[in-house]
Amino acid sequence: MKLVILDRNGTINVHREDFVKSDVEWTPLPGALEAIARLNHAGWVVAIASNQSGLGRGLFDMASLNAMHAKMHKMLAAVGGRVDAVFFCPHAPDEGCNCRKPMPGLFEQIGERYGIDLRGMPTAGDSLRDLLAGHAAGCEPHLLLTGMGAACRGVDPLPAEYPPGTRVHEDLPAFVDFLLAREAQQAGTAGDA
Repeated sequence: MKLVILDRNGTINVHREDFVKSDVEWTPLPGALEAIARLNHAGWVVAIASNQSGLGRGLFDMASLNAMHAKMHKMLAAVGGRVDAVFFCPHAPDEGCNCRKPMPGLFEQIGERYGIDLRGMPTAGDSLRDLLAGHAAGCEPHLLLTGMGAACRGVDPLPAEYPPGTRVHEDLPAFVDFLLAREAQQAGTAGDA
């Protein structure tokens, strides 16, 4: 199975310091939905792993979160894309759960859902905690310079706290370009054997 795990806020949609609290505030980043559609058309399954502490903080309720995701799914469908599953942590930071990134619980849930080992599966997000959670589950980390990741623009090398082997991409479309080009190269190499 070709599975990619994406963060949501700052990766697919615009990051807000005051949290995305409604479907009205949920705005896709330029090219992000089309990039997901390109992955789907190339046979990739896309899952989301997202901290949604706004629930635990009382900033929005499940109906609001469901409305955000309904908007995302509808907008994705309009460009021929889809997200197969959305996994989220509803807890506030002080609740000590295993599902709030940088803990790997959401990734473990995704692995269990699909019955696969996540080692080597690509994951992309805009924050250190996204990459630490994915790396702890064995995923290949990719940092996007959107959302909170913009703070790493021009930083080379990345600070030591980032997982080893983290690749950096301008945005989700650039990450998808990388994945699809690598896949094509690997297919060409296998065809030459």
